[in-house]
Amino acid sequence: MTGDYTPLLPTGPDGTEYRRLDTEPDAIGTVHAPGRTFLEISPHVLEQLAFEAYRDVSHLLRTSHLRQIAAILDDPESSPNDRFVATELLRNANIAAGGVLPMCQDTGTAIIHASRGRHVLTDGHDAQHLSRGIARAYTTLNLRYSQLAPLSMFDERKTGTNLPAQIEILADGDDAYRFLFIAKGCGSANKSFLFQQTPALLDRDHLLDFVVTKAAEIGTSACPPYHLAVVIGGTSAEFALKTAKLASAHHLDTLPTAGSSAGNGFRDLDFEQQVLTATQRLGIGAQFGGKYFCHDVRVVRLPRHGGSLPIAVAVSCAADRHVLGKITSDGAFLEQLETDPAQFLPDAAGIDTDREAVRINLDESLDHTRAQLAAHPVGTRVSLTGTLVVARDLAHAKIRERLAAGEPMPEYLRRYPVYYAGPAKKPDGYASGSFGPTTAGRMDSYVEQFQAAGGSLVMLAKGNRSEVVRRACARHGGFYLGSIGGPAARLAQDCIKATEVLEYGELGMEAVMRIEVEDFPAFIVIDDKGNDFYARDNGPLLTIGRAPQ
Repeated sequence: MTGDYTPLLPTGPDGTEYRRLDTEPDAIGTVHAPGRTFLEISPHVLEQLAFEAYRDVSHLLRTSHLRQIAAILDDPESSPNDRFVATELLRNANIAAGGVLPMCQDTGTAIIHASRGRHVLTDGHDAQHLSRGIARAYTTLNLRYSQLAPLSMFDERKTGTNLPAQIEILADGDDAYRFLFIAKGCGSANKSFLFQQTPALLDRDHLLDFVVTKAAEIGTSACPPYHLAVVIGGTSAEFALKTAKLASAHHLDTLPTAGSSAGNGFRDLDFEQQVLTATQRLGIGAQFGGKYFCHDVRVVRLPRHGGSLPIAVAVSCAADRHVLGKITSDGAFLEQLETDPAQFLPDAAGIDTDREAVRINLDESLDHTRAQLAAHPVGTRVSLTGTLVVARDLAHAKIRERLAAGEPMPEYLRRYPVYYAGPAKKPDGYASGSFGPTTAGRMDSYVEQFQAAGGSLVMLAKGNRSEVVRRACARHGGFYLGSIGGPAARLAQDCIKATEVLEYGELGMEAVMRIEVEDFPAFIVIDDKGNDFYARDNGPLLTIGRAPQ
């Protein structure tokens, strides 16, 4: 035994294509000392790198990711719903690439994973300069502020800059500074899980069943198709989760494909394929049934303590927002993302995405809307035109407080369908900023109370719902419509025609709004009989009595 150091995650050479940033003269230089040469970096370079990274990653995707979406259209095993979702995601990418509307309304938490070489010199305030670049991106572009500062245990306030960011800088390497910039929306972030298991699970069949079961439980609320990452083992729980996040960003693709007695982490390519094949058989598909629940799977095996088996699961969603950066003596560089996603659209343009969509008029009355929906089974694709009211987490909490105080349900929730969403900033000349749906499950605890009071009888959002919602809809004659998670720019440009704040304007993007939509795509997921598209094996809840109307 030599006691030599072995990296836990020994990645291979970087084959990324980069673009060079235009930096100030002399912002990057070299300093010589006896026997050593140091790379000296100006604070402005760090700020500029972070700014351009979060500008790019909000509007552009990796070419490899776009190819995977386009491949869904060419696969004869894809379901019509798979192809419809893929088409919408490609159209969304094309709109977002224009640099005005970000690809997702949840422009995310800024996360930077960096490694600084031993011969790199800065002023020592690297996180401060990177944060300044992040703040400039979020305050000057059409992005969204999502970060809340805790003023006390229970009181919070928006920071107004999307700071603080999560910035981790490791000491590693020689004469280069390397970065992974991530914009992580809460939908996929909320689907990172840690399971503390025992070595009894280390059997191929049992482990495969466990992993696929946990993947299926993620559901559709994080906007599939996913890049799924699974980590087996880990020196600690937090390292297992961090490794899963890096793997979901394809940051560990160059790991070895076999282990060693030194304990290095490695990828199991055979197990990755087994998991991918099993997810294709789930039938969940790209949100509304089919084959493409996942684009791909990464499985990383790590060393572990003999008495512990942590298993971490994470996903990167349809907004696969990651970009690499580096600073060397040759300059500052960012990964070249795809600036021409339209090249992937020709096949998609031939698909009649309006075919078989049932047109629903939202403006006669809510009862009329419910009657239109009741005529069709779950899984039906619909096209919505008319008025929606927008309300999400904070607004729901405030309305619950009013009901508890004896006040009636607000008229707007009794009159209009409710859309769970929160837009990004509105560009000049647009009716709204990027305006896709938020995760429906966060509002599940409100549904029974709100429907009993006459509100939320038609709901629109993304993802699957709980049994509580299914039963409430059967009892009160409600509906839940699933919108496609991902194409927020497409919805803003093509479907949302007007917006108006109704109440709680101080909540910013969480204010209650009225919006006018045209040909807004959705699917009937839960109907007034208790049928649930995602739980069809359970059948309708015929035994639940409906409350008098």
